[in-house]
Amino acid sequence: MRLRPMFALLLAASLPLHAAEPLEYYDARKLADADEAGVTGPARDAMLAAQRKLLDAGVVECSLGKPQKDFSAFAIVMRLDAQGLVQQTWREGGSPLAICLQRYVRDKTVFVPPKAPFHTSLDISFSK
Repeated sequence: MRLRPMFALLLAASLPLHAAEPLEYYDARKLADADEAGVTGPARDAMLAAQRKLLDAGVVECSLGKPQKDFSAFAIVMRLDAQGLVQQTWREGGSPLAICLQRYVRDKTVFVPPKAPFHTSLDISFSK
């Protein structure tokens, strides 16, 4: 079957904008900053509590019985679906803890976001 040029153009224009997901950490980070900035009040408190719970559980999972030597800062950006399930991750930082936490959050449910897709981030610094 051959698509006519006008039909192909209309089909492409009707695709959701999020079909072209960011490929780089910095693009995903910008989306996370914008998405998180739109969450206010009790919803923001719930979002932060869910992030904290995920991070605490991940640190326990990744650190238990594994002494850490690299305490460099890192960040993980997650793309959530409508149910809050992590669909994709990006990471800045290459410490063993960063790599383990990125793996840990994959396929976890964080919180039900106000829209989908929703980008959110975990920023970890041991000096702040």
